[in-house]
Amino acid sequence: MKPAPFAYHRPASLDEALTTLAGDPHAKVLAGGQSLVPLLSMRLAQPSALVDLAGIPGLDGIEVDEHGVRVGALARHSAVLASADVRRVQPLVGLALAHVAHATIRNRGTTVGSVVHADAAAEMPAVLALLGGSVEAASVRGTRTIAADELYLGPLESSLAPDEIATSAWFPALPPGAGVAFEEVARRQGDYALAGVAAVADDAGVRAGYLSVCEVPTVVDLTDVPAGGRGDAALARLDPAEDIHATAAYRSQLVRVLTERVVESALVSRRDRAGEGR
Repeated sequence: MKPAPFAYHRPASLDEALTTLAGDPHAKVLAGGQSLVPLLSMRLAQPSALVDLAGIPGLDGIEVDEHGVRVGALARHSAVLASADVRRVQPLVGLALAHVAHATIRNRGTTVGSVVHADAAAEMPAVLALLGGSVEAASVRGTRTIAADELYLGPLESSLAPDEIATSAWFPALPPGAGVAFEEVARRQGDYALAGVAAVADDAGVRAGYLSVCEVPTVVDLTDVPAGGRGDAALARLDPAEDIHATAAYRSQLVRVLTERVVESALVSRRDRAGEGR
């Protein structure tokens, strides 16, 4: 199918983009187009206009310091994945990005776009939620920071207002001696996961984040849950969905297996990092 007719705007500055967006409540923001363009082609999204951010300078930056990683709205998945500084400061970002679709899609898709598309089957919303990250949003009314636990409202629904543009996403640094792991199961490499789990083990405990399991990215605290019981403990907090790709029972079994495996990997990672620090 072809997209329904829409107007196209290519602003040269963020202020121009915000003004354009504020003047049309039915317009959509276009960054990489990894998710939006297929929706347009299938006419599942029919905006009156697209506000293309590609012509705005300064939105493709990746800033890394000891506190964390800030990814600009136009930074491609591939650029974030290729950054050695990102892998050093927050290795979970790189572990998850390696599972995002295929190389050609990672060359066009943006990490911030994935975060605010709010697809519970995507890797980066789950990572942002697990790490307690945030999104910086701008509008003609000013800027605000949206914490990850306030960002995801429902399937493909975020708390971004229609006139707001997500200008960056913030992933906190991994504390010294903490460990992380990520794994997902898909029918083919690059397909959407049938279920995926990310885990962090640090001084605060053990937490796991889930994708393709519930309607929104979900984080479960597994601190003090013994090995062998983590999968069932996670399921007590989750409600695995059923769709044409997998039954709820199958997803539940994936949660059981992946939770045990990924949490154990995060604990091993933590021990390894602690050993490196001695």
